[in-house]
Amino acid sequence: MITSHNGPQPADFTDVRATNLAVVLRFVRENAPCSRADIAASTGLNKATVSSLVADLIDRRLLRETGLTEHRVGRPATMLVLDGSPYAAIGIEVNVDYISAVAVDLKGEELLNWRRSFPGGTSSAGQAVVAMAALARRVVSRMTKEARQVLGLTVAVPGLVDVNGNVRVAPNLGWRDADLAGDLTKALRDPGFPVLVDNDANLAALAEHRFGPHRNAANLVYVTGEVGVGAGIIMDGRLRRGGQGYSGEIGHIELDPAGPTCRCGRRGCLEAVAGIGAILAHTAPDASPSELELEIDEVVRRARNGEQDILALLENVGRHLGRGMAAVANMLNPEVVILGGYYVPLAPWLVACAEEEMYGRVLAPGGGGCRLEVSTLGYGAAALGAAARVLDSVDSGRLPAQR
Repeated sequence: MITSHNGPQPADFTDVRATNLAVVLRFVRENAPCSRADIAASTGLNKATVSSLVADLIDRRLLRETGLTEHRVGRPATMLVLDGSPYAAIGIEVNVDYISAVAVDLKGEELLNWRRSFPGGTSSAGQAVVAMAALARRVVSRMTKEARQVLGLTVAVPGLVDVNGNVRVAPNLGWRDADLAGDLTKALRDPGFPVLVDNDANLAALAEHRFGPHRNAANLVYVTGEVGVGAGIIMDGRLRRGGQGYSGEIGHIELDPAGPTCRCGRRGCLEAVAGIGAILAHTAPDASPSELELEIDEVVRRARNGEQDILALLENVGRHLGRGMAAVANMLNPEVVILGGYYVPLAPWLVACAEEEMYGRVLAPGGGGCRLEVSTLGYGAAALGAAARVLDSVDSGRLPAQR
């Protein structure tokens, strides 16, 4: 039986086989190189079934054989690894000051990584769709030239995205109720692969959980370091979106009722006192969104030169950030909180005071085991996670058709 929103439904042979194909594919992804006997022993599937499933996956060029191993008891075994060379997954991120695209193969190996300046903070959703469609067409063209089939495209957006992929509100982009997935699909003229939209923090958390140094952490939180501050939450090994997809809006936890006005209209939000915008409000209040990266580089330069006003500013922001992370640690008890985006270059001046503040405010001893770390995935974490969401759908059973 398969459980759906309408209650238990009979599972036909096609459902069962698709599920089992996904089980085998995930096992090989996590344990390669491995043998058919390894798969049978670990999954509980019988050997004949495993042989049939592996043959199917090899035909689809999702797996390939990689020779024999003799380092085991009994007869040498033919080993299996992921193939996926004919396929690509695409992720696109749109933000206040840039648009980026990443393509990866089935193993998660990067095929391309493009980042362009884009005035997202002053562009309409329609203008963004035009820019994303142009970029997506270039990526698809590159993949086609490499004889790769695109499995899907996911777009990362800094805002509230519901479970249907509608952008309900993106304050820092000025968007409301945008059917981004539908509009982009039309702009691409029904491309023949699924187009999805998700929150940028959610997708960056997926990237950390799949590709980052903390991939074995079952409970992690990724914190975006852009003009906006959001969180992607992995709990018990799964991304948690909440009832309607709006979880992780930690940027609007109120830290100081008398603090500066936030873009959401409230006062003293974490985003307003500890976001990147809070820093630039002091150092470059008239800077345009397109200058964001340059202005952060200037802050880094001044901090390295030991300018006291900048060091004091960053310490204050770090302490506010630590208070916000203490709230996250008290609520969720993650193993690790990962700071991303523009927090990464600023980390040498933020992390120590943020940790001190966080540990001092977490109720559980030793901060509940929570560590504050800095992302190693760079500015492309959300776009990489967008591509990872496509791979997740393959792992869940949405396999490409036999060619």
